[in-house]
Amino acid sequence: MTRDDAWSILTEFTKGDSLRKHARAVEASMRAYAARLGEDPERWGIAGMLHDFDYEMHPRAPHHPMKGAEILTARGLERDIVYAILAHADYSGMPRVSRLDHALYACDELTGFVHACALVRPGKVITGLEPASVRKKLKDKGFARTVNRDDVYRGAAELGVDLDAHIAFVVEALAGVAPEIGLARA
Repeated sequence: MTRDDAWSILTEFTKGDSLRKHARAVEASMRAYAARLGEDPERWGIAGMLHDFDYEMHPRAPHHPMKGAEILTARGLERDIVYAILAHADYSGMPRVSRLDHALYACDELTGFVHACALVRPGKVITGLEPASVRKKLKDKGFARTVNRDDVYRGAAELGVDLDAHIAFVVEALAGVAPEIGLARA
């Protein structure tokens, strides 16, 4: 499957702009991690792009991402990418075993949270967003309250990266696609 194929699937099933931006943001984070870890950025990016493609149809467990995995399998997406998408949901019963699995889990919640942090900055600027500022917002349970903080911490630990380094890495990845996801670089 190519990125264009994945984008077609995403836009077929995801009509909302915010979920499409989230998909693009997670794709960017996953591509960046793939490049850093010597993996295939195209494949990892597709996993990031499609991880929540079925969320509008099936916003609740246990249907998301299980129903989506059925669609992706029928459309010919590689088995390991489908597995990573299933494993990004703790309730799926699919343990995270590969670096792809761990990276997708680590990038999903944090990417959404970092995006929210940038949206409330003057000018919606992602550049210069510091890990300390993100960590401070993580302690504010009222801010972006749908983001599971435990997933953010556990994701970094499972990926084997320091949380501050992970935050900085995701900020940099999002800066590369800032205009596409409704943010400014400077």
